[in-house]
Amino acid sequence: MLGFPLFVAERFPMRRTVPLVSLLILLAACKPQEATAPPSSAPVADKAVSTAAARIQADVRTLADDRMEGRDTGTRGYDLAAEYVARRYAEIGLKPAGDDGGFFQRVPLLKGTLVPEGASFIIERNGARTALEFVEQFVPGVNYNTPSHSLTAPAVFVGQAVIAPELGQDDLAGVEVRGKIAVLFGGAPSRFDNDRRAYYANRTQKLRTLAERGAVGVVYVGTPENEKRGSWASAAEKWSMPGMRLRNEDGTGVDTFPQLKATASISAAAAKTLFAGSAHEAEALFRQAEDGKLKAFDLPGTLTLAGRTRIEPAESRNVVARLDGSDAALARQFIAYTAHLDHIGIGAAVNGDRIYNGALDNALGVSIMLEAARELAGASKKPGRSLLFIALTAEEKGLLGSTWFAQHPTVPKTDLVANINMDMPVLLAPARDVVPIGVEHSTLKSALDTAASEIGLELSADPFPEEVVFVRSDQYSFVREGIPAVYLDGGVEPASAGGASPRDALDAFLRNCYHRPCDDASQPIQYEDAARLARLNARIGTLAGNASARPQWNQGDFFGDRFAPAVKSP
Repeated sequence: MLGFPLFVAERFPMRRTVPLVSLLILLAACKPQEATAPPSSAPVADKAVSTAAARIQADVRTLADDRMEGRDTGTRGYDLAAEYVARRYAEIGLKPAGDDGGFFQRVPLLKGTLVPEGASFIIERNGARTALEFVEQFVPGVNYNTPSHSLTAPAVFVGQAVIAPELGQDDLAGVEVRGKIAVLFGGAPSRFDNDRRAYYANRTQKLRTLAERGAVGVVYVGTPENEKRGSWASAAEKWSMPGMRLRNEDGTGVDTFPQLKATASISAAAAKTLFAGSAHEAEALFRQAEDGKLKAFDLPGTLTLAGRTRIEPAESRNVVARLDGSDAALARQFIAYTAHLDHIGIGAAVNGDRIYNGALDNALGVSIMLEAARELAGASKKPGRSLLFIALTAEEKGLLGSTWFAQHPTVPKTDLVANINMDMPVLLAPARDVVPIGVEHSTLKSALDTAASEIGLELSADPFPEEVVFVRSDQYSFVREGIPAVYLDGGVEPASAGGASPRDALDAFLRNCYHRPCDDASQPIQYEDAARLARLNARIGTLAGNASARPQWNQGDFFGDRFAPAVKSP
């Protein structure tokens, strides 16, 4: 799941090849195992688990194996994983639905890798010159427009850079940003409802606004609240991992905002130095951010931001399959199942381990999607509407694979009627529920309510609404194209009274293993819960696929009105 602290979100949102013989050997080593015989490198599945659970376990252990090298976008490891998923599609009986009659959809990318030499962040104020420390205090943003940059300009603090007239919010009121470096906090005011908070917290939206207003640079400032959810040190150690953007036909990057000559991020601890001498203390600003009372102001002196980036074209692939619908009239419409296949690859060693396997994030989500596809393909009667199954690339780089597919689908765009997404279900303690993110926005809720009732699952509210997850995973790429979507997450309520708490397990995972090497297949993944989640996915697709009306945004829904204003509820 995309969820880095600010500077990594800016960098994440290279194709490497191997000799053909080596590739075939590795692919053979990754051949799917029988349901009761997971890969030999992993312990044998518990004989008591169902065959569906064992199939999911076998897929997770293959996709999260060290041989996949963390499945970073554009790498050999990702390509091995993509070939594995394509082979599983074929075994299930799905048809290719990618480019040129195959399972793969090409995704053109621009890769940027930070070069540490020349990186600097200098504050000049009242005749004094203060340089922040690279990695310890600041990290430059990847510059996708030029390999070397140096910008000196006055700075202006713009709060959270949110302009929401309908909510009476204008963080740029009273200041001029043209020709200046905009300094901002992440997120959006806590007084906003969850939908608007999610929308206005979006990084790309903020950069676009600042570029249109004439800013020449941006500095993201970490806050203690941000760093509770992901420490600066943990994020900063990943500075060498490349970032990516989608690539235009002329070789330039998409949404790279060349008007912004430089970007950087600083830690919450370094904020004290940045704001010193401005008559505004960092701690006071942090409190005002929590209270929604930030006001813009000019900072004295100038900032100098410098850095270097190695820029290269890259390419990756979505893996796309289809199951044709059974109804002659409805079969031309498609419900798209998605789960991102990529993770973050090989990085800084933690306890001697440099491979970030991504078992929960998101080998498990892909494996659940595969099991749902197997159930749907094996049904005596297929849903009336056709179904797509898409293992997406570059989610960790900024939802790039899903953005590319949603904007360039391999089926007619007007025939995409819904998206069901699966990303990082943290199933580490038995639960009696699931968390449907975004279900309140559309008529997909009816199918979900019915399916959950039939399977015996409770539906729980998002336990962390402040994390605005609805805009941070691949379903949002479909939402931006006006397509109703839901994202199914793991449950938070114990399966039995006094049982282990799934919520506590989720919290511990986010603190200790999220985007770290310990997110591997040795975790106590609840595969029976995963099998149940696959059944739920399949049943939702069947119900929505057979409904007489295509899924609709609810009347007056924020996202529906913003992205699909012409669509009205029946």
